[in-house]
Amino acid sequence: MDILQLIIVIGVLVLLVKPLGTYVYHVYSDQPKRTDRLFGGIERFIYKVIGLKSRDGMTWKKYALSFLLTNIVLVALSYLILRLQGSLPGNPNGIGAMEETLSFNTVISFITNTNLQHYSGETGLSYFSQMAVIMMMMFTSAATGFSVAIAFIRGLTSRGSTIGNFFTDFVKSHTRIFLPLATLITLVLVALHVPQTLQPNVTAATLEGATQSIAIGPVASLESIKHLGTNGGGFMGANSAHPFENPSPLTNVIEILSMWALPACLPYVYGRFAGNRKQGWVVFGAMMSLFLVFLATVYTAELHGNPLLNNLGADASQGSMEGKEVRFGIAQSSLFTAVTTAATTGSVNNMHDTLTPIGGLVPLAEMMLNVVFGGKGVGLVNMLMYAILAVFIAGLMVGRTPEFLGRKIEPKETKLIAIAILVHPFIILAPTAIAFLTDLGQGAITNPGFHGISQVLYEYTSSASNNGSGFEGLADNTPFWNMTTGLVMLLGRYVSMIAMLAVAGSLVRKNTVPETIGTFRTDNVLFGGILVGTVVIVGALTFLPAVVLGPIAEHLTIR
Repeated sequence: MDILQLIIVIGVLVLLVKPLGTYVYHVYSDQPKRTDRLFGGIERFIYKVIGLKSRDGMTWKKYALSFLLTNIVLVALSYLILRLQGSLPGNPNGIGAMEETLSFNTVISFITNTNLQHYSGETGLSYFSQMAVIMMMMFTSAATGFSVAIAFIRGLTSRGSTIGNFFTDFVKSHTRIFLPLATLITLVLVALHVPQTLQPNVTAATLEGATQSIAIGPVASLESIKHLGTNGGGFMGANSAHPFENPSPLTNVIEILSMWALPACLPYVYGRFAGNRKQGWVVFGAMMSLFLVFLATVYTAELHGNPLLNNLGADASQGSMEGKEVRFGIAQSSLFTAVTTAATTGSVNNMHDTLTPIGGLVPLAEMMLNVVFGGKGVGLVNMLMYAILAVFIAGLMVGRTPEFLGRKIEPKETKLIAIAILVHPFIILAPTAIAFLTDLGQGAITNPGFHGISQVLYEYTSSASNNGSGFEGLADNTPFWNMTTGLVMLLGRYVSMIAMLAVAGSLVRKNTVPETIGTFRTDNVLFGGILVGTVVIVGALTFLPAVVLGPIAEHLTIR
């Protein structure tokens, strides 16, 4: 029965890829389309309000500057709201201002599409802050990532000197993708008993005669964009394990598909832009192959349970249910774990800190690779980066100038890709080492030994890959953790984005090279295998020593 559940959800996802990918392709293509009648008027009004008189294409530098300045303005506004929320309207529960370093961490977390939470939503934020800061940034950060991914695709596939207009892409991402889909998912979740209200917390009497405050609020609307935008920040501290955020197996499947469908369709979108759909399916196949290995690993590990408990004679027939909700069980908990870190969402329906060591290794490894579907555009961009690297390596092996989609790959592009590849492990491993060298870092570790290493490593990996999930046993709401993870989130988001836009800007200006009998094809199974091998080898070379010190060492010791 468990396997059937997994097959059905994966099958539905695969069926959604082509129609959803076709729609997304038409949103960003320059061809006239029927949806222009529905959305064109709204978009023209928005362009007029923001003063966008020219929608001509931009160079990569102007595109990068545009999205950076937009993000800076949103950060400043959001920081002010969090610091002043105690005196702003929309605060029926009387929640005070958020502390300075926590406010910094929160706004950086949400603008970078990380949504790492060092606070509990129902007690740390007012309704106004939840909507004006958290939900607003869930839309805008997702739209930014989607726009950059499309710009990168244009750089690889189009002919000219520009990669599109950021503001046009940004607006279309909202009006034609995220707002309509979020509205639809919100209505579905409300119908399935997820709260959506502006009333204050409910006070209930317990069986002992005491009173209990039950948190409610505009939960459904946040849940929809939280998953569609691969954001992950929960309205409640327990995130999607909370019965108000995720009340049933059906809502669990809806949330899984919501956070998975858009990242999964982007390879197909890439194939449409390239004029060769096989290109897209090869990238999709590489991503899905890695995902299935990770899913099988976490499911098997959790199904076999914890050896320590098994040796004590505990009933292991249900697998390791520690930290999991009974209404989801092993299968849907494992699938959610694999998807939320593959799609860099960060939403959780179980406590990752209580996963078995090998089960906990899966979300950690997916975030380290950061190419298994990925978040809004990030996974595809990173995978295409590895594709270019794979072509470069293959070209060196046969003594031929590497080409990708008819463009020669030269030292400039290779250096930029190397920067993007090397920055990711550096901003994970260096802060992890610093945390262990300082009392400020070590003081947050609640589980000493190998698991403590995993806790710290997971926190910085989640921050660097803009995921946001955590081994929540870590006491991370301190100035040290708020500031260091905030800086890691900034570097993890913007260094790779800018580097990849620079690659796109370089490639878009190059003349195409005619295909010959000696051209290395990138639309077949062979290249898919080379692509997967490149990802695995680079990932192992950079992260294997750290992983051995954490989850692998823990796994060996408890056995």
